[in-house]
Amino acid sequence: MTDKLAPEQIDDIIAQYQGWQRDLLVQLRCIITNAAPEIIEEVKWKMPSNPIGLPVFSHNGIVCIIQTFKNDIKLVFFKGAFLSDPHKLFNARLKSSTDRAIEFHEGDAVDEDGIKDLVVRAVDYNGRS
Repeated sequence: MTDKLAPEQIDDIIAQYQGWQRDLLVQLRCIITNAAPEIIEEVKWKMPSNPIGLPVFSHNGIVCIIQTFKNDIKLVFFKGAFLSDPHKLFNARLKSSTDRAIEFHEGDAVDEDGIKDLVVRAVDYNGRS
């Protein structure tokens, strides 16, 4: 068991990565926490194949998670299928009945305003459901 708080564990997760992935993880975390200061940072789904777990951002339920893969990073909104996406950012998990994701690759532009809007919509949705 770790004595570290979730934000410190997320710092450790970010520190596992280099280059564009580290930079993007830091950027996404900042966008999420600035969009909804009431959001709670958590780490979930620790398992032998991923002992450090995943960064999770919650408010009245999970708002979004960040998954890091070899060639991409996904910002997954757990109830994204129920959110309007006026900036047309969702480009992954489009067939899921509940979640939607934004998949990033090295060099992709990050629509900070669009992501902030989705975070606010997700927090609002969690508050109503």
